Amino acid sequence: MMRHNTAKWLGSLLILVVLAVGCGVLHQNAASRKAEASRVAALVRQQLDARKFEVEIESMNPLRGPGRSVVGSGYSLTVDGDTVNSHLPYQGTAYSVPYGGGKVLDFEDKIDTYTEVPDKSDRRVVEFSTDNDEDVVEYRVTVFDNGKADVQVRCKNRDAINYRGHLVLE
Repeated sequence: MMRHNTAKWLGSLLILVVLAVGCGVLHQNAASRKAEASRVAALVRQQLDARKFEVEIESMNPLRGPGRSVVGSGYSLTVDGDTVNSHLPYQGTAYSVPYGGGKVLDFEDKIDTYTEVPDKSDRRVVEFSTDNDEDVVEYRVTVFDNGKADVQVRCKNRDAINYRGHLVLE
């Protein structure tokens, strides 16, 4: 009888130890996820404050027609101080463009205006525009603390288009 109670007691103790270790691992994972989220948010703030960031594009959503994934295609939008390097795919209607289509959204040029619009605490919205000698292009980039980004592009001579992607955090 005593042996049976000892075995029960040891079994219960073993279950309690396994549960305690499991809870510790869960707590550690939650703490490490929170620390990683804080680190990413700090990198996002640092890049936006320096006006030096790159958005790697994952998908595009034209005004007309279906959206599509462009993951791994190398499309990006880079801001470096007062310069924008726009290497974005385009799908939509053009109203007045040079013969052959022109630069579309694949160019590097000086930024004419740059402002940050107040928004919710977990995101920042940057708006800037440029005149690349073919078209006036306005960008609205919403960057979330987790590094995800939405890019809205409006042109004077083309349909608007939206993109989704993430900041390159290096």
